Amino acid sequence: MYAYRSRNNEGVLQLIYFTADLHFYHEKIIKHTKRPFHSVEEMNKILIKKWNDKISCDDEVYILGDFTLKGAETASAILYSLKGKKHLIRGNHDNFVDSDSFDRSLFVSIQDYMELTCQNMQFVLFHYPILEWHGFGKGAVMLHGHQHNHREYNINNKKSGILRYDVGVDANGMSPVSAVEVIDFLFT
Repeated sequence: MYAYRSRNNEGVLQLIYFTADLHFYHEKIIKHTKRPFHSVEEMNKILIKKWNDKISCDDEVYILGDFTLKGAETASAILYSLKGKKHLIRGNHDNFVDSDSFDRSLFVSIQDYMELTCQNMQFVLFHYPILEWHGFGKGAVMLHGHQHNHREYNINNKKSGILRYDVGVDANGMSPVSAVEVIDFLFT
């Protein structure tokens, strides 16, 4: 499988990835979403490892919300440990970006909503799933998080012909998912 690659200004090839709902340092999320971890320390360690095993320093990663609830210092420390050029599509638990102590330059961009075209595919990026979106019915794919769905959610959307995909870690093996993985899943 080939992942979507684009060239940055220096001519370096890079991949495009999406993820959501990491909830670093959130102890209750383990039980709430039935994550396969015994402690928040184990969860954080595995989420970071899976991210860094998949992402290179030149890759673009769009985080569709709920990175951490634990404040600016914690968010900064984790962001420094993660590879890639990170964009944040704000979720309901990303208030750390409003703190005066948070270095906003750790993100390439911070937005509430975004539309992105790659591999001739239009993606609508929003933390919350919506029923209709720009390009709905015309092949645009809606990417979201928020609901902490599992893989069956994406499978059921595909079976129903709904071009909506949960990029959250709970639906994707605790790992970011590439643009091509989403396209291959929905269209093959």
